[in-house]
Amino acid sequence: MQMKKYIRSILLALPVIGGLAFVSFRQDDRLFEIARNLDIYATLFKELNAYYVDEINPNQLIKTSIDNMLRSLDPYTVYYAEDDIEDYMTMTTGKYNGIGAIVNSGEGKHTVMMVYEDTPAQKAGLQLGDEITKINGIDLSTREDFDTGKLLKGQSQTNVTLTVKRYGITKPLEISLNRDIVKVTNVPYYGMLNENVGYIDLKDFTATASREVRNAFQELKGKGMKYVVLDLRDNPGGLLNMAIEISNIFIAKGEEIVSTKGKVNDWNKTYTAYNPALDTDIPVVVLTNNRSASAAEIVSGVIQDYDRGVLIGQRTYGKGLVQTTRDLSFNTKMKITTAKYYIPSGRCIQAIDYSHRNDDGSVGKIPDSLMTEFKTKNGRIVFDGGGILPDILTEKETYSPLATSLGRNRLFFDYAVKYHFEHPTVKPAKEFQLSDSDYAAFVKWLGDKEYDYTTQVERELSELEASAKKEKSLEVIEDQLKALKSKLGHNKDNDLQILKPEIKGILQDEIIKHYYLEKGMREASFNEDPEVKAALALFKEPARYSEILKKK
Repeated sequence: MQMKKYIRSILLALPVIGGLAFVSFRQDDRLFEIARNLDIYATLFKELNAYYVDEINPNQLIKTSIDNMLRSLDPYTVYYAEDDIEDYMTMTTGKYNGIGAIVNSGEGKHTVMMVYEDTPAQKAGLQLGDEITKINGIDLSTREDFDTGKLLKGQSQTNVTLTVKRYGITKPLEISLNRDIVKVTNVPYYGMLNENVGYIDLKDFTATASREVRNAFQELKGKGMKYVVLDLRDNPGGLLNMAIEISNIFIAKGEEIVSTKGKVNDWNKTYTAYNPALDTDIPVVVLTNNRSASAAEIVSGVIQDYDRGVLIGQRTYGKGLVQTTRDLSFNTKMKITTAKYYIPSGRCIQAIDYSHRNDDGSVGKIPDSLMTEFKTKNGRIVFDGGGILPDILTEKETYSPLATSLGRNRLFFDYAVKYHFEHPTVKPAKEFQLSDSDYAAFVKWLGDKEYDYTTQVERELSELEASAKKEKSLEVIEDQLKALKSKLGHNKDNDLQILKPEIKGILQDEIIKHYYLEKGMREASFNEDPEVKAALALFKEPARYSEILKKK
């Protein structure tokens, strides 16, 4: 009875929404159903806790139930328990208190996979490939169910001592460092691609994104930038106000950037550019791919809708949903989808229809037949319901089964650790090239390593064999199938030579990362980057650039 009274008191305290007067759940069917189901849930949990054969963890069980409930709505409505609040703050601010390293935990090992520049980890000499065995004397091999990241994080200026195994050094190393505020930058790299073309790599939309892009833009303009490439590939989005401010860099004051529409009318709003633009004339190319989402799609969509620049790459993800964070009791939070956003042409680019699920619970994309035609400022035709389609399409980068297997088994990474130990210094990132003898050494090193893969031809032969079995006709073609499998089955040594350009390029990038971290890896990739090459080619053809933006 006490639980029932508690639930009813919560319901009676709910705020007024949308200007409707609150009515007791006894007189409102919807509120009655809410109260009834909450009552059922509370009594169910009470009985479960009292009589289940094993002890249960109330926090873990409740969180599991909440997570599964929210997952049935969409992937972006998320509950943050008190222990996860620091992760939420990192996501929104780009800051956390820690050492500045990414650690991968698997198969009983805790390996440093990345070190960020100008962080305690880098200053203390932590290297990629270091295996952390102890944190403040705690032997990690004795801890099964824990989060390494939580042990590494802590208040600024508190000390943490790491015991690490390093390749080539038999004795464990003790590395002592003070935690500090780690700022994960939104713009990990910017620079000049040549004497005229500037490049800004925007990877996130946390609270300082706009300032970082503005600073990068102004610095590059001071170096003679006459064209700019804004790279939004692999950008998952972030804060809406950052998307508005970054769009405002290129779009004049007073122009509409985005509008939001949801259930709560008071929250619906149209956002305009409220500052003078930094530059409304410089030719712009925006790079996108299928992992450009949310705020990244707002910026690329605004640039396209105003015909302010040319988009190059692949169709974006198609996330046209807005999330709002709501504070809950006991220092918990919920990020909840509250609206859809619409870019200046009037289109919503949300590609997945979460409101209409299939019988098995899966969701599908909005079909082409239901997409609506819209127009840009110059009258170019664009569509809603499917992400942002670039003006110049490029092929999505794919990897061979061999390269995928080597990466999945972390063999590129492990060899780069070995190479780094054996070669203390190498040429600058832009100049570094693996020699044929270096590649031959890698192939030899792979000789006793475990990895395997299935080629497309092998996959199709297996499917043919399965179909023949099903249709009782395997005996007819069994000999031919065996002969084909023998002739077409993959040979690792042959494939490593046939796919040498691809494998060698990936290995080279991985090795550069171990010396020059993220910036060096990005710098070294420009010569082979198809979207960057397409942007540079377009800037050399001003008439073509203008024609794309004027085309009806």
